[in-house]
Amino acid sequence: MAEIGVVGLGVMGANLALNMAEKGHGVALFDRADEKAGTVVGSAGTLAPMLEPAVAQRDFVAAIRAPRPVILLVPAGAAVDAAADALLPFLSPGDIIIDAGNSNFRDTRRRSQVYAAKGIDFLGIGVSGGEDGARNGPSIMSGGQPESWQRIAPIMNDIAAKFEGEPCAARVGPEGAGHFVKTIHNGIEYADMEMIAEIYGILRDGLGMAPAEMAEIFAAWNGGRLKSYLIEITATVLDAHDPATGKPIVDLILDKAGQKGTGRWATMEAEDLGVPATVIEAAVAARALSAEKERRVAAEALFGAAKRKIDVSDRNAFIDDLERALLAGKIVAYAEGFAVMAKASETWNWETPLGTVAKIWRAGCIIRSVFLDDIAAAYAAGPVVDLITAPPFAETMKATHDSLRRTVSAAVLAGIPVPALSAALARFDLGRTARSTANLIQAERDFFGAHGFERTDREGTGLHGPWSKT
Repeated sequence: MAEIGVVGLGVMGANLALNMAEKGHGVALFDRADEKAGTVVGSAGTLAPMLEPAVAQRDFVAAIRAPRPVILLVPAGAAVDAAADALLPFLSPGDIIIDAGNSNFRDTRRRSQVYAAKGIDFLGIGVSGGEDGARNGPSIMSGGQPESWQRIAPIMNDIAAKFEGEPCAARVGPEGAGHFVKTIHNGIEYADMEMIAEIYGILRDGLGMAPAEMAEIFAAWNGGRLKSYLIEITATVLDAHDPATGKPIVDLILDKAGQKGTGRWATMEAEDLGVPATVIEAAVAARALSAEKERRVAAEALFGAAKRKIDVSDRNAFIDDLERALLAGKIVAYAEGFAVMAKASETWNWETPLGTVAKIWRAGCIIRSVFLDDIAAAYAAGPVVDLITAPPFAETMKATHDSLRRTVSAAVLAGIPVPALSAALARFDLGRTARSTANLIQAERDFFGAHGFERTDREGTGLHGPWSKT
């Protein structure tokens, strides 16, 4: 009999099933489209004997050895409820439903309670790595009860990506913690991609570089402090050519970025928790603005195009500045993401091990990068208030924030939009300003709403100013 079942045989579901089969685990398969299970088995080659297709939920559940773990890989939202409810009549107490899609963690918390009342464990698992990760080893972030995770951990550890032999899979808290961590992963991913795109814009428009030239720069950066999956694939993408025209493929792609919602969720949860995530917010907003192509074209015709060209006396030194600027921005974005997770863990008593999160992001996931080891080490060394001020990131920020300032300044003066890099600089500057301007805001709030304030020269809260409101 099969050890585990997979419902939903799209790209992620099919590849995850093949990954499990390759690691020696029998897998039952089901999809609403009757032919999909057979198609997966038919294309599985030598792995086919490890796969058991079914065309009905009853047969699918019966094919799995009890107590049954069942993975759902269906679109977030109503489809998850529908898929789980359809299985429920055939499941038994002690079986586990595992939602491995990009669900909102609030839905996962609700489902955990609903199915617990029916005797069914419900795990929300974040899976990162895309199609290649699903097939060859993703990063796996699980929420749910420890006992349920321990039952499926041997399979999850087998299929997860490995970093120096260590599986990139872990339980990160109860209920919706797994999906929350995946949401913040995706928020950091949005920020990382946006800042890379902004540097690309400076190279393309500011310096007039061709994609092949930029590919060489990103490839070189991937050999240093910026080494990461996203920098690596940026070099690959910029070096790719369209077979039909021979032109760089990036020049033929319409500049309208898509999004599926996790980035927006990350910003919404950060706002709800009262944690600044300005770089992530800027990245989400930039994607939304990118979708308004027609409006942008009309606005350029109305106001005129910015000059965009950047005059530099030392081209190589400027490119080195861009590398340091991107590194500084990346640190700020990761610091924001980890701060949001820390606040969520505190708010919902999750006890999320943030050092472990950094470890399981070192391979398999989209934002894997060389300094995740440093983040893990920072959390291992003791409590972290802000990654920006933690070793070794504080020293790196000291060495790179001037480059970020020069990069943002040059781009702004040339009219090249750099919303995420600008947000990273503003976040850094405000975060290291001992005397901010919030005192004026407090005075105004007290003037129009009698909200009160504290003073610098005496103790007490809820103090008021000598306002005359005539």
